[in-house]
Amino acid sequence: MLLIPLRIFRSSLSLGLSFRITKMGKLFTFSLATFAALGSFLFGYDSGVMTDVIASQHFLNFFHTTKYSPILGAIVSTFAGGACIGALSGSLTIDRLGRRKSIQIGAAVCIIGAILQAAAMHLAMLLIGRIITGWAVGIMSMAVPVYQAELAHPKSRGLIVGLAQQMIGVGFIVSTWIGYGAAHAPGYTSFTWRFPLAFQGVPALFLAVGLTWFPESPRQLIEKDQNEEAVRILHKLHADGTNDEWIAREFQEIHQTIQAEKELHVPGWRPMFTVPEWRTRLMHGTSVQVFTQLTGINVINYYQTSMYAALGFEDKTGLLVTGIYNVVGPVTNCFFIFFIADRVGRRKPLLFGTVSITICLIIEAVINSQNPKGENKDLSRAGVAMIFLVSICFSLSFGPTSWTYMSEVMPMQIRGKGNAFATGVGNWLVNVIFSQASPQGLAKLGWKYYFVFAVFNIVITFPTVFFMFKETKGVSLEEMDALFGETSVRQTGKEIILGDEKERSEIHV
Repeated sequence: MLLIPLRIFRSSLSLGLSFRITKMGKLFTFSLATFAALGSFLFGYDSGVMTDVIASQHFLNFFHTTKYSPILGAIVSTFAGGACIGALSGSLTIDRLGRRKSIQIGAAVCIIGAILQAAAMHLAMLLIGRIITGWAVGIMSMAVPVYQAELAHPKSRGLIVGLAQQMIGVGFIVSTWIGYGAAHAPGYTSFTWRFPLAFQGVPALFLAVGLTWFPESPRQLIEKDQNEEAVRILHKLHADGTNDEWIAREFQEIHQTIQAEKELHVPGWRPMFTVPEWRTRLMHGTSVQVFTQLTGINVINYYQTSMYAALGFEDKTGLLVTGIYNVVGPVTNCFFIFFIADRVGRRKPLLFGTVSITICLIIEAVINSQNPKGENKDLSRAGVAMIFLVSICFSLSFGPTSWTYMSEVMPMQIRGKGNAFATGVGNWLVNVIFSQASPQGLAKLGWKYYFVFAVFNIVITFPTVFFMFKETKGVSLEEMDALFGETSVRQTGKEIILGDEKERSEIHV
């Protein structure tokens, strides 16, 4: 009779230990991904801070510009231009120094940029500071999702990488409310814009120093032949007390894949475009970033105070509406990544986002066309509601999903350079174009400008996602080859052909 209670006790003890280990593993992964996402916080803060800064009359007077001046477009777009360069240059560090150190480098550079902006005495100094900060954010914007994707369990990758978008949203929130608070300082002081710009350096300092005590990605460790450390980190990330065999298989799968890929000897950028399999996956990752920009979300994020002014909400009222708007997206994003992302996958949210955002933009255009001076308060409120709905729909779709899809479709051979290209060109280069063009577009086209994004979504984005994008939910990074109809090099030992018929070069495994 005593054996029964003893067995129950042992079973309960084992179950409790397993639960604690599972919880600790998930908490460890979540903590790593969240802290690394301070790099994404800086992305959001540095992008959003100018929304409030350019609303400061002292700032406009100090730099001799107006709300619709090309100079203002240059101030905003130089950040995106620097980020484009930073994302591309990140390919030099992410494979050589690792994911973690790349993020640290970006954070350190960001501190320099913040100092230059906050201390700016003329336009050139401000622009240089914006470029340097953009460069830093560019590095972090491509390195953070890769780091998170390589830490994540396949079943929770939507949540873990979705934290990047979550922290981008939080960065926008903080920038808005700091800007709103600073706007209440006396209008004759530069505190209204210098303090918000200076604050960028605070989270950057925490990130640059704090990551010293965090581990490198297990895949990066295996790449550098630090196998024992990689196994230890895999256990800390994924152990639940009952899955030692699964972790051993995970390690072997990663190790075999990386060892096989090391034999390919494909340095440089050319193989990404000449190997058909890699080119296809590069285009998937780049396309999702382009489509994200063409939702028009960053035009709203950067110039929403001007949009609210067109609807009759100006000055501090416009800033208050901006502050509320910037809260809506992160709250929605948080709900999505915790409860929806890893259940519904990637394609369905992207299709939903394309349709819903397009409808909102068309309605917004119609409202503005019927309320050109913002005198009809009911229509003005409806216009603000549509802008808010764009943010909600974006946060249920492209916001978190674009980073997840981009980071997971790239094969290990080109993951660093591929994400650098997708982020630098697909995200930031397109961002530069619309950051520069949007002040003039809004001023000259008015409500018609919304149709630029609506038409692109209908003609390009929806068909591409529907017919070409793959569902990657629950698929390990090493199993993506099969999903894209490829045969993994670690399984076949066959050759990969580079270039066209005239310039083929065989690489044997």
